[in-house]
Amino acid sequence: MTEGIGARVKRTEDRRFITGKGKYTDDIRMENQAYAAFVRSPHAHAKVTGIDRSAAEAMEGVVAVLDGHQLTGDGIGNIICGWAITSKDGSAMNMGAWSALATDRVRYVGDAVAVVIADTAAQARLAAEAVEVEYEELPAVTNAEKALAEGAPQLHDNAPGNLIYDWEIGEEAATDEALAGAAHVTELPIVNNRVSPNAMEPRSAVAIYDEADEHYTLYTTSQNPHVARLVLSAFYNVAPEHKLRVVAPDVGGGFGSKIYIYPEEITCLWASMKTGRSVKWTSTRSEAFMTDAHGRDHVSKARIGFDTEGKIVGLKVDTIANFGAYMSLFSSAVPTYLYATLLSGQYDIQNIHCNVRAVYTNTVPVDAYRGAGRPEACYLVERLMETAAREMGADPAELRRKNFITEFPHQTPVIMNYDSGDFHGNLDKAMAAADVAGFDERRKEAAARGKLRGLGYSCYIEACGIAPSAAVGSLGAGVGLWESAEVRVNPVGTIEVLTGSHSHGQGHETTFAQVVADRFGVPLNSVSIVHGDTDKVQFGMGTYGSRSGAVGLSAISRAMDKVEAKVKKIAAHTLEAAEDDIVIEGGEVKVAGTDRKMAWHEVGLAAYTGHNLPPDMEPGLKEGAFYDPVNFTFPAGAYICEVEVDPDTGVTEIVQFTAADDFGTIINPMIVEGQVHGGVAQGIGQALLENVVYDDAGQLLTGSYMDYAMPRAWDTPFYTLEHNTTVCPNNPLGLKGCGEAGAIGAPPAVINAITDAIGDNDLQMPATPQKVWRMIQATQTPIAAE
Repeated sequence: MTEGIGARVKRTEDRRFITGKGKYTDDIRMENQAYAAFVRSPHAHAKVTGIDRSAAEAMEGVVAVLDGHQLTGDGIGNIICGWAITSKDGSAMNMGAWSALATDRVRYVGDAVAVVIADTAAQARLAAEAVEVEYEELPAVTNAEKALAEGAPQLHDNAPGNLIYDWEIGEEAATDEALAGAAHVTELPIVNNRVSPNAMEPRSAVAIYDEADEHYTLYTTSQNPHVARLVLSAFYNVAPEHKLRVVAPDVGGGFGSKIYIYPEEITCLWASMKTGRSVKWTSTRSEAFMTDAHGRDHVSKARIGFDTEGKIVGLKVDTIANFGAYMSLFSSAVPTYLYATLLSGQYDIQNIHCNVRAVYTNTVPVDAYRGAGRPEACYLVERLMETAAREMGADPAELRRKNFITEFPHQTPVIMNYDSGDFHGNLDKAMAAADVAGFDERRKEAAARGKLRGLGYSCYIEACGIAPSAAVGSLGAGVGLWESAEVRVNPVGTIEVLTGSHSHGQGHETTFAQVVADRFGVPLNSVSIVHGDTDKVQFGMGTYGSRSGAVGLSAISRAMDKVEAKVKKIAAHTLEAAEDDIVIEGGEVKVAGTDRKMAWHEVGLAAYTGHNLPPDMEPGLKEGAFYDPVNFTFPAGAYICEVEVDPDTGVTEIVQFTAADDFGTIINPMIVEGQVHGGVAQGIGQALLENVVYDDAGQLLTGSYMDYAMPRAWDTPFYTLEHNTTVCPNNPLGLKGCGEAGAIGAPPAVINAITDAIGDNDLQMPATPQKVWRMIQATQTPIAAE
């Protein structure tokens, strides 16, 4: 079938997007719509000593000016972190209070203290500027290491020393012993720079309160609307769950930043109830830089040891993770169970120990960003491997091969049990496609032109489909991480699939339909995918961590199993055959080896007319399923980056980038390749350009695209992509996930290539031209004076 699994089908949803017919949250228009503008702190740390609303309240079009004392007075709860981490001494993490509108204290520039509701957005913004807030400014700290120092400004009274938790994994004594006996030890400081998510669509919310029914509706830019409804009702006390509908229409990119419930959504829902108006807020790009959850921001010290044969004997890591001013929804899990558990990489390492200290600072909260912990782990391990190879005079590819895991399943010393893979095959494909054998000649040719040419490797592995529920529950997760689906076959044979997954650009409406079309032999255009509305779809966990295929599609597959079983019963009864002899092919339900058959729509019609069904069978043809995976999935790959550096300017050009990935079963190669392209672009952005910077007073210095450098088309090369498939044995379709791979594997490949070119390993991201140029100058031999 040309539209089923494995087909390069163009995305069906793209028609509405490229013709301007998409419907995003900002497109929502209500009859009595008012607009919200937030009054935000200009200080990184201050006491709020007074708010004068009178001038703003008197301005034209202003409906209300509301503050945090009113919000908390109405019982609206604090924002939570949903994953409980226990410190190594057994103590609970120190979660500071975070009100949607600050009451007595602000802790980062942009922390909201009040909201203005007005007839127009312009009136709301103008009035917000007229609200006078009195602050008593306090000392601020933005650097996580400095925040831990004695005498540093304290952000939360219940977090002495700004420490959220001090957590560890692995066996420290065994690791120390292994490193002490190692023939060679490589030690590196590793900085994983803070980045801003910068989705194409800024966050937005439209809140509607119906007083007659005491019912709330929230349209929002969310990756998981059901989870949003859950926390809004159960934890923030905005509304009873059955009185709250959350709708996430088209969402223009998320990258993790739209998993969370932010202060603005909470405030808009509450303000709609307070004012009797629907309330709309759409972030400006400046607000996005100030308030969207940032990513990464780790400082680590790492040591890796090898025996005389080049085999790894131990890895020890100490990491300080900057959480910003408050704990966000998944923040606690990112530098622990999403990071430290992947420190084995693709390598057979028997001794690993990692210590993580999470810290408050006067900056925007930090949470999951594309890859969430896995990029940080991969960067650390792959920088160590490349550097160790150079220090020992070994070939970087061969040192990796010597340490690859070759037998599966493989239990790492840091929880993960890898189920399948072919790490040698990935590297073989990448090296052949990148023509590594011809690199020396290309390096010589570049040198003749005055350029420095370098080659860098990165062999990544990640854990996707965050699961199973019992396992993550034992590790502190506040929810299960299953997924739900319902498959409805209509009387005329068309099919509706309701999924708890949510698309924010991944192409679910196409990919999910391909799986259904493949299973039942129906045309792709007869399948529709419904998602993103809590009133239409049963509870689901949403989309993040490359879980839509491995978990979301597995739920759909299980629901299709049930539909298929019923279809075969109906057809067997009608055609007077045994169920085991019924097959579904080409949109027909047949008795194998005969000419007896029913068209697909005839089975659907028979199910709903109910005139001739098997005894005790209920009419209708729709089935649901909940799928809770038995393990994570483990996509893996080998990336090779080749660069040229201009020694006179420090400018780096990526001249070739090769990716060989193992994603398990691939539903739509074209969509998968697009995901890899996008992920690699983001990885290149972090490696070369992107960096969130605060000054010592906590002012954001990179609050616009004039200051925060995003990758442009000329920063990325044409990619060479290869696939080396090993099927995942633990889900019905053999899927592993692909959405985060590029962002995980690209940064170390780029930095390893630059350090190879300039002959200096001590390079931290982003590798800006100035930074690279200074390193080149420092390594050049001075010319002796005559």
